[in-house]
Amino acid sequence: MLNRRSFTQSAGALASLVLLSAPVASWAADEAPDAMIKRLSGEVLETIRNDSSIKAGDVDKIMVLVDRMLMPHVNFRRMTAAAVGPGWRKATPEQQKRLQEEFKLLLVRTYSGALSQVTNQSVEVKPLRAQPGDKDVLVRTEVRGKGEPVQVDYRLEKDGNTWRIYNLNVLGVWIVDTYRTQFTQEVNAKGIDGLIETLAARNKANAAGLAASSAGK
Repeated sequence: MLNRRSFTQSAGALASLVLLSAPVASWAADEAPDAMIKRLSGEVLETIRNDSSIKAGDVDKIMVLVDRMLMPHVNFRRMTAAAVGPGWRKATPEQQKRLQEEFKLLLVRTYSGALSQVTNQSVEVKPLRAQPGDKDVLVRTEVRGKGEPVQVDYRLEKDGNTWRIYNLNVLGVWIVDTYRTQFTQEVNAKGIDGLIETLAARNKANAAGLAASSAGK
């Protein structure tokens, strides 16, 4: 049975995959941000349902999917910079690259196990509260399935004719704000290299935990 916690985790997994796997070819010029989120959510749900490896939380398969999509319509650099905080400006280009790589892997590993909970969910996009000339908007959605719906909201910015996602909110918690507190503490204590090492260690530990969990099934 899908309980509240697992449903929330699966909603978070869906949100993260929407954030990380926007396909290049299917983005239309001047597509409205709410229409884009609705389309992408539907595509990601369908992909998960039809791919047993992704549904089982296969991190390598998920990473291949994410990397193949190239993330051209997700401002992941901005997202990572905001999560790292003031220390980002002091980081070298190589350090910034490593931070983005480790942060992306952290998000994928954090939510990969919850993908097995994705079954009959659907996404309802709320009416968009924005003016025609707005360049920064909030798209509010609800992931519906068994139990109460889960609030998942997206922050998007307009870059030319394209909307790019740069933050998401699950049940009132903005993901960038959550990580910023943790990352700032690490940077203050150990510097940028210390944060990179901590993220890499956490990703290795998460990988080992997932491997052990899979072996025990």
